[in-house]
Amino acid sequence: MQPAVMGVLNVTPDSFSDGGRYLDHGAAVAHGLDMARQGASLVDVGGESSRPGARPVPEAEELRRVVPVVRALAPHVRVSIDTVKPGVAAAAVAAGASLINDISGSLWPVAAELGVGWVAMHMQGTPPTMQDDPGYDDVVAEVYGYLRDRAAGAVAAGVGEVWVDPGIGFGKTTAHNLRLLRHLPELVSMGHPVLVGTSRKGFLGRLAPGVDGAPAPADERLAGSIATATWAMLSGASMVRVHDVASTVQAAVLVGCTRLGTAVPGGAGSGGGRASGPGHR
Repeated sequence: MQPAVMGVLNVTPDSFSDGGRYLDHGAAVAHGLDMARQGASLVDVGGESSRPGARPVPEAEELRRVVPVVRALAPHVRVSIDTVKPGVAAAAVAAGASLINDISGSLWPVAAELGVGWVAMHMQGTPPTMQDDPGYDDVVAEVYGYLRDRAAGAVAAGVGEVWVDPGIGFGKTTAHNLRLLRHLPELVSMGHPVLVGTSRKGFLGRLAPGVDGAPAPADERLAGSIATATWAMLSGASMVRVHDVASTVQAAVLVGCTRLGTAVPGGAGSGGGRASGPGHR
């Protein structure tokens, strides 16, 4: 089965990679539609940056940023809302979102009440401080145990679609990130579909620095983003969250071909490259 690709749409002025580029409503909608044309199964709309050091956004401002964009995109592509606020999640669902992408791991009661899907992500701390001094006794056991418990709580509450995300870069060092990626099959074995987001993250720039030896900036991390997304998909992840949709969809098609051991009829080259996995509805 071909893994799904979730396209990142930051309707923010301060996101680490593309902050400000899609803050304008028209630019945001155009980019969301473009990602759908490139093969994104979902477009993940967020109005509050969660980069290291980011400060919270007032709910009214977050609503102003995201709700019109969700409403415009929902007739054309499946939309998820990237938020930690119950009020924003509810308003986005009313506007057409059908998945809550929740870095706080706390909104499953909202998803259950609204009858939509939910992504449980692990984060140590909060964005303003999460990268100050992250530490674990056993990062794999602690992160995956947390996700197992959250997913079980969501299922018990009646959430019908539960995803788990190890939260690469959210309160983790480079070594933590690599251990979690190495042990992804253990997370997959829990039985819930796994979402992984490594796209353009800082540890990629540190692992593969530029020609001057300095960490590669966000816009020069495509190779690392594709490499880690492909690793995640081959390790069993059902969906990857990315900024560079077209390139990642090509990788996802190839992963699907590898799993089947044959060419995929109607693949990316013939306009049929959209994923058919659990993220595409």
